Amino acid sequence: MEHPTRTLNGLGQSLWLDNITRSMLGDGTLLGYREQKSVTGLTSNPTIFAQAIKSGKDYDASIRAAGQVEPETIFFGLAIDDLRRAAAIFEPVYQHTHGVDGWVSLEVSPLLADDTARTVEQSVALHKQAAVHNLFIKVPGTPAGIGAIEELIFRGVPINVTLLFSPVQYQAAADAWLRGLERRHAAGLDLDVASVASIFISRWDVKVADKVSAELQNKLGFAVCGQIYAKYRQLLDSPRLQRLQNAGARVQRLLWASTGTKDPQASDVLYIENLVAPLTVNTMPQKTLLAFADHGKAAHLMALNDPSVASTLAKFEAAGILVEPLAKTLQQEGADTFVKSWRELLDTISERMGATA
Repeated sequence: MEHPTRTLNGLGQSLWLDNITRSMLGDGTLLGYREQKSVTGLTSNPTIFAQAIKSGKDYDASIRAAGQVEPETIFFGLAIDDLRRAAAIFEPVYQHTHGVDGWVSLEVSPLLADDTARTVEQSVALHKQAAVHNLFIKVPGTPAGIGAIEELIFRGVPINVTLLFSPVQYQAAADAWLRGLERRHAAGLDLDVASVASIFISRWDVKVADKVSAELQNKLGFAVCGQIYAKYRQLLDSPRLQRLQNAGARVQRLLWASTGTKDPQASDVLYIENLVAPLTVNTMPQKTLLAFADHGKAAHLMALNDPSVASTLAKFEAAGILVEPLAKTLQQEGADTFVKSWRELLDTISERMGATA
């Protein structure tokens, strides 16, 4: 019997791990996921690194060795060290797929979410510092981030657009990416600049859980995904993208993020089984990856223009829940959560610096 993760991958979807720790890089865990669970990439964020650094002593020697520099400088050094090792594990995938897959991701400081110029500056610097070709810089799809994405794509920095929640936010990110490529094309530059657009899903369902009937529980995320997937397919069919592809561009793939189930009453593989689509990525927490590998089923592809999407969204509207206004709230809350994790992360590093001084 074929392994569930291999089946999913065979349907044209990439499985990435939404986690990184120093121990998983050193003890063969990540390599094992690549070899046995069809994992072909990895994402990280400030919360993931905050947990990794807080939960053990793996980073203490490196923090000690860094000397008395700014905690943020130390953090990026630690993160880049880890991500270089992860990138090396996925390098064979990157080579085999000619750069479509095999990526790892590093997030810019969440304190810059509303500052276009500094986001651009830091992203360029981090990409240069890492000096790894299969590393995405993660930039939030906030209004300030959208301007940064266009400029960074133009400058040739591979971007993972993060914190996207709704069709309007996704479209803004896709348009920024297209504009960046069109500017490269006009300047006579090559168009081989990779990108993914990360759609956060489970937070929709958590947000409305106490506001809707049992019938609508865990349905909003999928309805929004259905709308976004339709926009993605329109993008793939658009003459605008096809002209760029004809000149050597590759697609900005759609990535499903925040795919761990938060509702204890729901299936632990809910957001994997129902979001299978070729030319997309699903990045999943370790627990969700292991659950899917154990008992998941990749039985059907997402329907295009599924008629149930409109009727589901109409029911939410009747309950007073409007997608776009709520998406703005979710994006702001997501940005705030990352800021909180970032401050905890830097505080933890400062404490460890103090303890080891």
